[in-house]
Amino acid sequence: MLTLKDIEDLNSSLMHSRPREILATVCNEFPRCAISFSGAEDVLLIEMARKLQPKPAVFTLDTGRLHPETYQFIEKVREHYQLDIDILYPDAQRLQELVQAKGLFSFFQDGHEECCGIRKVEPLRKKLAELDVWITGQRRDQSPTRVEVAVIELDRTFSTDSHQVVKVNPLANWTSEDVWNHIRMLEVPYNELHDRGFTSIGCEPCTRAVGPGQHEREGRWWWEEATIKECGLHVGNVREKSSD
Repeated sequence: MLTLKDIEDLNSSLMHSRPREILATVCNEFPRCAISFSGAEDVLLIEMARKLQPKPAVFTLDTGRLHPETYQFIEKVREHYQLDIDILYPDAQRLQELVQAKGLFSFFQDGHEECCGIRKVEPLRKKLAELDVWITGQRRDQSPTRVEVAVIELDRTFSTDSHQVVKVNPLANWTSEDVWNHIRMLEVPYNELHDRGFTSIGCEPCTRAVGPGQHEREGRWWWEEATIKECGLHVGNVREKSSD
C-alpha cells in the first residue's frame, strides 16, 4: 500500500505531464485500474488509453434516470471503440425503499445527496473495491469545488483501512476549450445533448442546458448552491481540500 507521501510524490512528478503520459505511468504502475466513463472528457481518456492498450477497462453508472441521448451515447462509445463497458446499477431494494418512502423527486425538497448516494455512490463503492485506481475526467475549471483537483490523489471517500483507492485525473490542468479542441480534432464521439447547450450532463431531472456566460456546471442541481454541486463521487476529495 502506498503512503500518502508516495501519492503526493507521484502527483508532484506528473502534475505537469501530458494526459497520455499520466495514463501510461498509471496503467504501468497499477494494473488494476479503470476509466470511469460518463462525459466527453472520459471518452477523450478512452481515446488516449487505447493508444496504450487495445481494450482499456471502462465502467459507467446507469442511475436509471439518464437522458435517452445518454444511453445512445454509451452505446455509440461501446461500438466505436469495440469495448466491453461495465455498466453499474443501483441496488433495486434500496431504490425501491427510497421511491416508496419519498417519491421520485424528493431531491427537489431535501437535496440530491440521498438519491445520488443510492444511484451513484453505492454502486461505485462496490466497483472500486475491485480496483486500485480509478481514472476520471475531472478538471479544475469545471466548478468552484474542483479548483484544487490534483492529478494523482488518495480517494478519501472510497479508501478504507484495508483497501486503498487512488484517483487519477489526467485532465486536471486542461480547460474546456482544450477538451473540445481535441474531441473535434480526433473525431471522438460525444453526447448530442452538448449541441443543445448541455455543458455538464447528469440525470435527466437534475440537468438542464445553460445560457451564454453561465458556468458549465450551473445546469446541474440548479436549485442548490454552487458550492454543493457534487453528487458524492468526488465530494470527499474536494471537501478535504477546501478545509485545508
